[in-house]
Amino acid sequence: MKPRGRKAVVLLAVSALLSGMTPPAAIAGPRPETFQVPGLSRPVRMVVDHWGVPHIYARNTDDLFLAQGFNAARDRLFQMDIWRRSGLGLLSEILGPSFVKQDRAARLLLYRGDMDREWAAYGPEAKQAAIRFTEGVNARLDWIEQHPESLPPEFTEFGFKPGRWRPEDVVRVRKHGLSMNAASEVLRSRLVCAGGIEADKFSHALQPAHVPAVPDGIDPCSIPPDVLDPVAPAFGGQPPYTSGMAEGSNGWVVSPDRTASGRPILANDPHRALTAPPLRYLSHLSAPGLDVIGAGEPFQPGVSIGHNESVAFGLTVFGIDQEDLYVYELDPGDPGRYRYGDGWESFRTVTEEVPVKDGPPQRIEMQFSRHGPVLRVDAGRQVAYALRTAWTEPGTAPYFGSLRYLRARNFGDFSAALRQWGGPAENLLYADTGGNIGWVAAGLAPKRSGYDGLFPVPGDGRHEWTGFHDGATLPRSYNPKNGFIASANEYNVPAGHPFQVGYEWEPPYRKQRIDDVLAAGRKQSVDDSVRLQNDQLSLPALRLVPLLAGLRSTDPDTERALNLLRGYDGVAHVDSAGTALYEPWFTNHLVPAFLRVFLNEEAASLAAIPGGDVGLMLDALEHPDRWFGPGGAAARDRLLLSTLGAAYADVRGKLGDDPGKWRWGALQHTSFLSTTGRHVGPVERGGSGYTVDVSKYDPSTYGQGVGGSFKMALDVGRWDGSKAVSAPGQSGDTTGPHYRDLLERWRTGDYFPLLYSRSAIERNAEKVIVLLPRA
Repeated sequence: MKPRGRKAVVLLAVSALLSGMTPPAAIAGPRPETFQVPGLSRPVRMVVDHWGVPHIYARNTDDLFLAQGFNAARDRLFQMDIWRRSGLGLLSEILGPSFVKQDRAARLLLYRGDMDREWAAYGPEAKQAAIRFTEGVNARLDWIEQHPESLPPEFTEFGFKPGRWRPEDVVRVRKHGLSMNAASEVLRSRLVCAGGIEADKFSHALQPAHVPAVPDGIDPCSIPPDVLDPVAPAFGGQPPYTSGMAEGSNGWVVSPDRTASGRPILANDPHRALTAPPLRYLSHLSAPGLDVIGAGEPFQPGVSIGHNESVAFGLTVFGIDQEDLYVYELDPGDPGRYRYGDGWESFRTVTEEVPVKDGPPQRIEMQFSRHGPVLRVDAGRQVAYALRTAWTEPGTAPYFGSLRYLRARNFGDFSAALRQWGGPAENLLYADTGGNIGWVAAGLAPKRSGYDGLFPVPGDGRHEWTGFHDGATLPRSYNPKNGFIASANEYNVPAGHPFQVGYEWEPPYRKQRIDDVLAAGRKQSVDDSVRLQNDQLSLPALRLVPLLAGLRSTDPDTERALNLLRGYDGVAHVDSAGTALYEPWFTNHLVPAFLRVFLNEEAASLAAIPGGDVGLMLDALEHPDRWFGPGGAAARDRLLLSTLGAAYADVRGKLGDDPGKWRWGALQHTSFLSTTGRHVGPVERGGSGYTVDVSKYDPSTYGQGVGGSFKMALDVGRWDGSKAVSAPGQSGDTTGPHYRDLLERWRTGDYFPLLYSRSAIERNAEKVIVLLPRA
């Protein structure tokens, strides 16, 4: 007799699952935890390994993306809910009226264009993937409503419930992307106002070499230093690229000829703000036609960094200038209009209600020009400011375009998938099981006519984007003769490229160190790439320390400092006494003092915000007569000695009188910040802003705010030999085993195996979850 009704459906589903999807060895593994999930057409099996990585096996991609959403909400629900609310401008609904300003900032940055064009920009399956993913998130919320004891405790603590997701929530939020360069336009205006156009070269090295031009009609001194404040709350208090702690990445691919295994290696460690839980979330998504593993963001379907059966992929930021700050002349008779061409245009006003906890909704007004959101209207001065950014264009939801390349089988597939990549602008690194390696630069690159994009510009029509460059015309490389490709946010546009994408890039030192290691004669292994990701050699230190060799001082502190640094090897190890002196000296004493030699006090303080152009400083210190004038070497030496003595006294006040007991880790520390206040750390930290194992710290506290919390090194073709780490852990459950279990591995450079084969995964199963169609 056949079982009937709901019980029959469940029994048949379990039978199908065990017979058709699970190898016999897995049946004896952990006892499955089962959930009935509305919307599934077939059962889905999820295996969570010992390191918290979920491996999701489905019979079709519709079920796969639904299961991915369900699982993301299982592991990261509070983080996801806060992300959605902060991105859509809904924090006031749970936190009260003090967050209305932040909600307005987020809403200024939302995508407000045509949704059909938006979905089409990401490829044919994008909309359906988002639909199914958000259905999975909501299915988890349905289950929690029936099992309220499973609601993450943060919701109860802060007194609200998780909100429901819509597919468009996945793509309309833009604030979490990396874009440039409005903040540097404001900083450059202030610097040029204080010190003239020549002062700019001390702040940031423009590449290719270029002297920026102040546009006609712009007075740099008139740009308010706080003009970006209206959108700053959307970024947690400050716009990106204003603190000197810019986010970037390292990545490289090595061809079979340079590896010990004869297989390619791809390594990647994106540098982002360090949070608990982290931005990235590792997942393995497997269904017929799609079998991909790697890191994505828990807020969207797919992954952006990882591999499928044939192709590995990673990314680093590529320096396309995707922003402009516009300055408008207002109509004296109507401040709601701005000059454009020979006439006046009206700002578009959008009025919305912001729900507010324990109070009535608040109405907010937002204005938009033809270029983008209006940041400020100064009726008294009869000017207004607006931000134009690629974010407002279709297809620029951060990383969502990765759905296009998840099924790539060769470099042609991969590069074609990136032709319409919108944002963030990225270097996409590639390797495949056929032994090929490659690189594709991707991102929406504006065409500017008659201006360089380095200053704010008049909004009267003279400085427009005339379209975007075809993504196929951006730089790329395939199987280069040297056998490897490395990227570390440096200037990497080939000489003779027909157009300029931007002038602002990260310093070259991480890239140079990676190149030095990969170009050496040793055949590379996955473990070598792991070591290189954790390399803490500072190339600026290797140039600077030799300048101290012949110096002497009658000041006891300065002489002690010289003795400590003369043998310094430049390795910013956590236990290094030399680094404990070198880094404070370099960052807080030498760079500011050098800038004051050539700039007035105000300009010097502004030039030091992003750390100064240390390449220019190193060149000046190595060639003192060219920079300091006659007797330049003596002037240079006085600068070195005076700042070194001051730094020694500074560090002694923090670490004690005995330099033999000084340690860099006693100063520099890392905390992974949580929105709940339950931060993970601090832990001692090595590295610096110029090492491959990057640690971009706050000069006033030595607290690291940006770094590579996720790192991977892939053995291409022997996928189970790949390794990864993601700190502090995979889960957002503060009471669970995977909230901070990877922190010590990350701190010490010890990775876990990033397993891909079904047999290895089942052998390392910690938990099995079965999702069943609801009867």
